[in-house]
Amino acid sequence: MKAILKNYRQSPRKVRLIAGLIRGKNVLEATTELSFLAKRASLPIKKLIDSAVANAKQNHSIAKDNLFIKKIEVNKGIVLKRSMPRARGSASRINKRCSTVTLELMEK
Repeated sequence: MKAILKNYRQSPRKVRLIAGLIRGKNVLEATTELSFLAKRASLPIKKLIDSAVANAKQNHSIAKDNLFIKKIEVNKGIVLKRSMPRARGSASRINKRCSTVTLELMEK
C-alpha cells in the first residue's frame, strides 16, 4: 500500500513539518488533522493518503479503518535554477526546490 507524490513544488524542509505530524497515526486521525491544518502542503498530502487508501482497497481489499501510516518520507526532487539581476551587471542564483513524498500504509 504505497503512494508517491513526485516533484511537488514546495521545499522539502516545509513539507517535512507536516510529514512529522502524521507519522505513525491512524489514517482517519491523519486526514482529520490535515483538513484543519493551515499549511499549504496539507492538501496534497491528504490527497496522497486518499490515493494510498484507494490502492489498499482496490489491490488488497483492506478497510480504511484498519490502516495506519507506517512510513512517510520527504526527499528532495528536482531543483529549478533561476537568476535574479544584481548590481553592476551580475546575477545571483535562486533555487526553486521541489520535493518527493513517499507514503506507505500498513494494516493493524
